[in-house]
Amino acid sequence: MSCDTREFARSIRVEAIQMVARAKASHIGGALSMADIIAVLYGDVLRERPEAPGWPDRDRFVLSKGHCCTTLYAALALRGFFPRAELATYGQHGSPLMNHVSHKVPGVEFSTGSLGHGLPFGCGKALAAKRMGMAWRTFVMLSDGELDEGSNWEAILFAPQHGLDNLVVIVDYNKIQSLGSVSEVMELDPLADKFRAFRWAVREIDGHDHTQINAALSTVPWEVGRPSCVIAHTIKGRGVSYMENQLAWHYKSPDSEQLRCARKEIELPENP
Repeated sequence: MSCDTREFARSIRVEAIQMVARAKASHIGGALSMADIIAVLYGDVLRERPEAPGWPDRDRFVLSKGHCCTTLYAALALRGFFPRAELATYGQHGSPLMNHVSHKVPGVEFSTGSLGHGLPFGCGKALAAKRMGMAWRTFVMLSDGELDEGSNWEAILFAPQHGLDNLVVIVDYNKIQSLGSVSEVMELDPLADKFRAFRWAVREIDGHDHTQINAALSTVPWEVGRPSCVIAHTIKGRGVSYMENQLAWHYKSPDSEQLRCARKEIELPENP
């Protein structure tokens, strides 16, 4: 599918914030920061078939930052993996749309929520594809705070050792994690240099610029035999002025007036 990814991102943001408000849930800040990347992935980059989620030749996408599942659920519903009306059940008892991403949802490869699990799993999928001679690729979305988990760095060592150039890591680098700024909790910089030292091919981009996102993700692998890492510099709460760069929106849920204001801002034509 090729679509207007900016409009797709706008729709994703509206659905995500409505889901969080309705369920009185959380993690909307991190869901909004990755919305543009998800829109480009599902609008232009990933090889997949919504009518056949288990298609063997599909690209695999793993959302390791599973607490920000509303963005992924919204994208999948808007693409036709399941009815859009089911988004209204998010967070309700018995709904497959759990508050952390669940493989019970069509189009979801792996249940996540405990941080540091997605990349080791993604390495296994990429290695399996190599050994079976399959052409599908594995994309893994990580949060920046998640890189505090040692299991990620074991996987970051593993991938180049096995020549996994069919593996792409995307770091949603919004600089804020659950209890403070990344620099205060556990400084990651120089992050690109760390990945390069571990023998990855690395590019840094503006994670809200659709042209840059598409250019990076549609041209992987950049180096034969090396996994690719896209460090996407983003803004927590992107698209809603009162949420942007605000730690509180890691956990807060918008009330009805805040939801109304957020929808108004997101739906303005000039809002990227």
